[in-house]
Amino acid sequence: MPAAQRRFDPDRRARIIQATLDVVAEHGVAGTTHRRVAAAADVPLGSMTYHFDSLDALLTEAFTGLADTVSARFADRLAAAATVDAACEAVVDLIVSDIWASPRTMLLSYELYAFAARNPPLRRVMQGWMAKSRAALGQHFAPETARALDAMIEGLTIHRSVDPHPAGRAEVRAIVARLVR
Repeated sequence: MPAAQRRFDPDRRARIIQATLDVVAEHGVAGTTHRRVAAAADVPLGSMTYHFDSLDALLTEAFTGLADTVSARFADRLAAAATVDAACEAVVDLIVSDIWASPRTMLLSYELYAFAARNPPLRRVMQGWMAKSRAALGQHFAPETARALDAMIEGLTIHRSVDPHPAGRAEVRAIVARLVR
C-alpha cells in the first residue's frame, strides 16, 4: 500500500489563525476549540497541535494579528494628517467610521479584553496595542493628550457599538476639541 502523500499547504498556518478569529467572533473565546477552528480552517485536527503548542498560543497569535492589523489602520489614518486640525478630524473618523471599529472588530476586541484580563501574555498584546495607538496619536499631540484621546476613542467606539443613539460626528468633534484645546 503506497504511503499517503502530504498535502502541500503553505498557507495553512495563516488560515488557522484567521479561522480562529472567525470562531471567536461566532462563539467567543470560551466556545473556541481546536475542533471548531480546524473545521473552520478546513484543516485536519492534527494540524492544530502541529502548528500551535496550545489553544492559548493560538489565541495569542490570532489576537496579536488582530491588534497589529487594527493598529496599522489607526496609525495610517493619523499619519495622513498634516496638521493638528487634520489629526483631530482623523480622531473623529476613527470613532465614527469603520476604519477600525467595525462590528466584527469591536466584538473581537471585547473578547480580547476579557481574555487578556485573565491571561498575562494577552495583557502584553493589549499593552502593545495601546502603546502603538498612543504613539500614532503622539505624532500630533502631547503625551497626556494622546493618552486621553486614546481612552476616549476606545470608550466612544465601545459606546457607539451598543448605543441606540450614538454620538454623531459633530458631537464627537466637539469632544475631541475639548480634549485637545
